[in-house]
Amino acid sequence: MSENKEGIIVILSSPSGAGKTTLVKEIAIRQNFHISVSHTTRKPRNNEINGKDYHFVNHKEFEELISQNKFLEYAKVFENYYGSSKEIVFDKLEKGENVIFDIDWQGTEQIKNQNLKFKIFTVFILPPSREELFKRLLNREKNDEKIASKRMKKFDEDVLHWVNYDFVVINDDIENCCTDILQFIKRDAQELKYNKEIIEKHVNKLII
Repeated sequence: MSENKEGIIVILSSPSGAGKTTLVKEIAIRQNFHISVSHTTRKPRNNEINGKDYHFVNHKEFEELISQNKFLEYAKVFENYYGSSKEIVFDKLEKGENVIFDIDWQGTEQIKNQNLKFKIFTVFILPPSREELFKRLLNREKNDEKIASKRMKKFDEDVLHWVNYDFVVINDDIENCCTDILQFIKRDAQELKYNKEIIEKHVNKLII
């Protein structure tokens, strides 16, 4: 990995339902990365724990944090805010700890545009098919087709941002996908490249 004394930033992004959260947790376990726990105004799901999965706050609290410039990045997605604490992230990086983010393309662009001194690796995750993505969303949203369909509409916009990432993988197998991402990071993004032509064809099939 990076030879710098400071930690590195690894960002995983994907359209909703493509599996980035699972991959973030797996990579964090394997490489002892610190997961950046975002603040959010959305309601917690049944299996989510405050302070572990997210810092759950209301809209007023979130907007106060924005006004105090507390976020490294933040974005509004599906009527809810999500943001990463600047203080917590910088503290970890300064101590030489690597930090991995589970954020969307908006947050990624904000971090990249700040010209931080820390090395940044960005990875975009694609689902194996449109059908599989919808199945995952239905499962996650407890078969609520209205919510799943709403997220599918957003998918067609979000997926186009793959072109702005350092590395792109298709998540048809968690184990293989995780291995590819780790190899990309370990090789310091110099040797391991992805086939842009194959990815572009895959994306075109996803948005038809």
